[in-house]
Amino acid sequence: MADIDSRPDTHAQRLGRMRFRAWRRGFREADMVLGPFADAQLESLSDSELDAFETLLNEDDAILYAWIVGREPAPAAHAGPVMDRLQAFMRDHVAKAVSEGIG
Repeated sequence: MADIDSRPDTHAQRLGRMRFRAWRRGFREADMVLGPFADAQLESLSDSELDAFETLLNEDDAILYAWIVGREPAPAAHAGPVMDRLQAFMRDHVAKAVSEGIG
């Protein structure tokens, strides 16, 4: 009998797993960016962009957050369309909500 854990995820399972990881970081500031970003943007990401986002989810929360808010430059391996979208999402949605007293 085949090991059920060896079966590849369906696309929906992958997105669900990524949403879960984005919302439950253990670092509130990262949760406030990554969770809403995942809810709003995952469906529109290409497979390669999903790979890049999943790789970012493996990074340390404080470091990842520093890259997103521009406190530290993202290394070349993580710079690109997904980081650009995360930074724009932070500016356009999260920072605005925080400045209005939400969060």
